[in-house]
Amino acid sequence: MAGETKALPIPTPLSAPYWRACREGRLVLQRCTACGQRQFYPRAICTQCVSEQLEWSDASGRGRVKSFTVIRRAVSAAYEPDVPYVVALIELAEGPTLLSNVVGCAIEAVHIGAPVRVRFDAFSAEISVPVFTLE
Repeated sequence: MAGETKALPIPTPLSAPYWRACREGRLVLQRCTACGQRQFYPRAICTQCVSEQLEWSDASGRGRVKSFTVIRRAVSAAYEPDVPYVVALIELAEGPTLLSNVVGCAIEAVHIGAPVRVRFDAFSAEISVPVFTLE
């Protein structure tokens, strides 16, 4: 359908610090001040010790491809210019896993275990999304 746009995340009070950091070009994770566990996606409690003592901390932006798939058929007209594209589970150096895209390379170059680094693509004035490039 002509004029379709990509779906954008809607920040909540819990996730707003994450999206603000992305807009600033920083990848952040929640860190539990009680046990040190880092986690992603944003939650109200620590998934390790159930503490509510969480803070946001900068992540290195480095990781490895844990698994991936190549999308060859667009889910809507808004995504047709992007196909084929890679959707991957990225295991961050800090431990948590993030679902994202691997961009800026031939899809054939992506493989399990490939080292990646984050960059941010602006989808709107308010939303920048973390994507990964091969190192």
